[in-house]
Amino acid sequence: METSMIAAGIRRLSVMDMDLDLFEGQYPVPHGVSYNTYLIEDEKTALLDTVDARRQKEWLDGLHDALGEKKLDYLVISHMEPDHSGSIAALCAQQPGMTLVGNAKTFAMLDRFTKDAPLSLPRITVSEGGTLSLGRRTLRFFMAPMVHWPEVMVAYEEEDRLLFSADGFGCFGPVDGDDLWEEEARRYYANIVGKYGTQVQALLKKASALEIDTLCPLHGPALSGEKLARALELYDRWSRWMPQERGVLVAYAGFHGHTAKAAACMTACLRERGESVTLIDLARVNRSYAVGEAFRYDRMVLAATTYDGAYAPAMEAFLSALRHKNLQNRTVALMENGTWAPMAAKHMRAALAEMKNITVLDEQVTICSAMDEKCRLQIAAVADALTR
Repeated sequence: METSMIAAGIRRLSVMDMDLDLFEGQYPVPHGVSYNTYLIEDEKTALLDTVDARRQKEWLDGLHDALGEKKLDYLVISHMEPDHSGSIAALCAQQPGMTLVGNAKTFAMLDRFTKDAPLSLPRITVSEGGTLSLGRRTLRFFMAPMVHWPEVMVAYEEEDRLLFSADGFGCFGPVDGDDLWEEEARRYYANIVGKYGTQVQALLKKASALEIDTLCPLHGPALSGEKLARALELYDRWSRWMPQERGVLVAYAGFHGHTAKAAACMTACLRERGESVTLIDLARVNRSYAVGEAFRYDRMVLAATTYDGAYAPAMEAFLSALRHKNLQNRTVALMENGTWAPMAAKHMRAALAEMKNITVLDEQVTICSAMDEKCRLQIAAVADALTR
């Protein structure tokens, strides 16, 4: 377990999961993922959240070392997703004298997760603006429903101006991964929280009324100083579905290499025009990376082979993911391929029409089997239109 001081009397207790291949069964975590908990030692001792059962023993052993002879007075439960609530029952067995702190929805979920072995510890139910005095320090609670579960709440520690932000401002990777933070925070946000931009805006409004020196999320590094300001800026943009920066995602789904060559040609044309471009093969790169890049850039080129009278399944899955994440405010160009009846562009347009504020260019590229000079001219025209 990694232990670090957040402020005098407040420690972050983190365990890294380097063995997990897919977070939530979907998202690769090649740099691992951290489960963060926070220990506040005052007149009363409080712990904020637990960890995934996958790292339970390591975490409980580390917590025992951190506490020494002290006992926990409170366990604050910010979020009931099992990667944070998975060790609640085991902790209750070790700390039978503590009190559980949560909101009404927290405890309803807790009882569902522990049906076979109900927890009988005392409970304090808090609501919006409620407080918990620990002595010199006070925690004030704010509800953050659907960021990204309905029971989520955050806690503001008034003395040291810390916001314990649950899954908000979280990040894949280690607790000290500064080089990875922005990319992995964006991929985390886009895929896990991205659908709930309106609810994130509500949380940001509450946070703007607080003096915050440090954000303390349940995954990834604590954020202060310039990193704190950057996180707030990015969350504001992402949660309004506004592009993070100017650039183009070229995402393609093909079968025999011809669509891939056309996508590579488009990428080269755009770079020649000074554009920042990310090229992704949707069949071979996990979709979470493409979704993250779609949240990053203001434009996309979607290239797909016709398949079963529609379009390649990998592109269909990608567009479905963007629709579920409510992606908006983008400009898109289309490329299609088909040997006898190209249909991919028609179906991609229909899928994009179900999304808000998506501008699809009239200019498009149609490939009949393999590229020729006509296709190259179409690619150049689309690149010019996107650059304009």
